[in-house]
Amino acid sequence: MSYCDLLRVTILLAGAAATALAAITVISATSHGDTLTIFVAAGWWTVALIAGLILGRPQRAAEAMRDVLTSARTATALPSLDNPIRAALARLWPLGLFAVVAGGLGLVLPGVSAIGAGWALLTALAWRAREGAVAAIEERDGVRFYVEPGSALQPVKLIRTPGLRRDRPPAGHPPPPPATT
Repeated sequence: MSYCDLLRVTILLAGAAATALAAITVISATSHGDTLTIFVAAGWWTVALIAGLILGRPQRAAEAMRDVLTSARTATALPSLDNPIRAALARLWPLGLFAVVAGGLGLVLPGVSAIGAGWALLTALAWRAREGAVAAIEERDGVRFYVEPGSALQPVKLIRTPGLRRDRPPAGHPPPPPATT
């Protein structure tokens, strides 16, 4: 699975978890008549929103990606691209499990889903520029990064392969004229 695709799916899943948990919080707190939880949740979500926007700036994204990209193993051929859905599930199941558990507990204790929604919102916003940072490096260097299969409980390991950009002229330069026979 492409590393950019994994980052994109992670952000979408975190955003979906934040939305679902926020909805569970509001529904559960309203049904329990708990307005204090709604006000505290709104404050926490505002703090998470601001922190996520600050942590997700493009400069911070490039810094965050530096170590994982420089430690990528170089390969001359594309890795096995069996099933990207299975690869994404193998890496992202903790995030899905978190959303299910926090949502289930939030039906009884709305504060749990409120905290979970803020955390998921913070994560989605903090990671929003990482995919763009990796894509920019791939475009600049003419390479592609793929995720090595592994456990979600281990750090991500990447494979660096030559990209398909090698035969294109640099930006701003016209392509060479076609060969005549």
